[in-house]
Amino acid sequence: MPAPLEAQILEIAQNARAASLALATVPTDAKNAALHELARLLETHSDALLAANARDLAAATENGLTHAQIDRLTLTTDRLAKLAQSVREVAALPDPVGELLDETTRPNGLHLRRVRVPIGVIAIVYEARPNVTIDCAILCLKSGNAAILRGGKECFHTNTAFAALITRALATSGLPPAAAQLIPTTDRSALTHLLRLDALVHCIIPRGGESLIRFVSENSTIPVIKHYNGICFVTIDQAANLDMAEQIIVNAKTSRPGVCNAAEQLLVHRAIAETFLPRAAQALIKAANVELRCDPASAAILASANIPHTAATEADYRTEFLAQTLAIRIVDSLEDAIATINRDSSGHTETIVTADKAAAEKFLAAVDSAAVLWNASTRFSDGYEFGLGAEIGISTDRLHARGPMGLRELCTYKWIGTGTGQIRD
Repeated sequence: MPAPLEAQILEIAQNARAASLALATVPTDAKNAALHELARLLETHSDALLAANARDLAAATENGLTHAQIDRLTLTTDRLAKLAQSVREVAALPDPVGELLDETTRPNGLHLRRVRVPIGVIAIVYEARPNVTIDCAILCLKSGNAAILRGGKECFHTNTAFAALITRALATSGLPPAAAQLIPTTDRSALTHLLRLDALVHCIIPRGGESLIRFVSENSTIPVIKHYNGICFVTIDQAANLDMAEQIIVNAKTSRPGVCNAAEQLLVHRAIAETFLPRAAQALIKAANVELRCDPASAAILASANIPHTAATEADYRTEFLAQTLAIRIVDSLEDAIATINRDSSGHTETIVTADKAAAEKFLAAVDSAAVLWNASTRFSDGYEFGLGAEIGISTDRLHARGPMGLRELCTYKWIGTGTGQIRD
């Protein structure tokens, strides 16, 4: 890395660390004031934001973006309005900093409390997702963390425009401008150096394609919270309400196929497959011309109904398509479905559709994923939908955080002891 760029990244991290120490004791009202100011700026500067986004969209094809990536990159007046609303919703959420987790008094009279505190400096690495710039900045601010934002070249102009408003909101509210910084280059070597600054940066959260996440995981000396992909399953049990089941699979697959909580896999109990599969297939094709990749049993059912489909490969059963493509298998039992999911899922989000409470409870307990739902679309596995206001990411890891990550997941804790002169023997 050229020395000036290396020095610039080091300075960003140093400033972030200093800002994090200041933020840790900032009152809730001051943080909320900055958030409300940012929401106002997003609304009053919508034309400039859309113009910056248009510059990125103009280069989208040249940058090789897929349809799903372009959808994520695109800002609209409605999306900006929702973004401003999400900022206000985070401001309205309880401040997690200082929350008492538990307390005890030891036999010697020493009083101990465990309280929630910020992690410190959090770096977020992401691709063509400009809303991440706002979501991560506001969640880090409300939870008392400093944020270092490293977006991809695909949304550089949009991110830069967002970052300018974030800095302005912080300065107007009397908070350290370095509390949220955008790395002002898309040079890959800047990221490589950032990943080595473990003395200043406490956590890395990559958001994007699997190749980006693996690069970060393999090159970082900083702890990484991540999910590699979203291979989400919808299971239709033999006791399912078929009208409900049809609506859920159509929503889970077609409402926004390019996101990580979209359904990629459909399991159908053999007892209802001949009744359910043709109607579900027709609904999926009608909704979005979904390509159906079937195992031999489901292919035979669709062939007899003259419904278009293709034969699935083994790889299809463990693929995140991020497109209007769905893999279908027939299972013989609930236990078969659970075993299939635990083997082939990415551990992101799974759902079962059934009227059988006992079956649902067994599924919810036995499926080993970050989010497991009953009679609801996988698309609800989202920080906003879970009431977190926004999310900084979704984790399929098992330590510290799992599933959609909001304010509390951006905190750790510390022990506080109050004594009256106790000394240890």
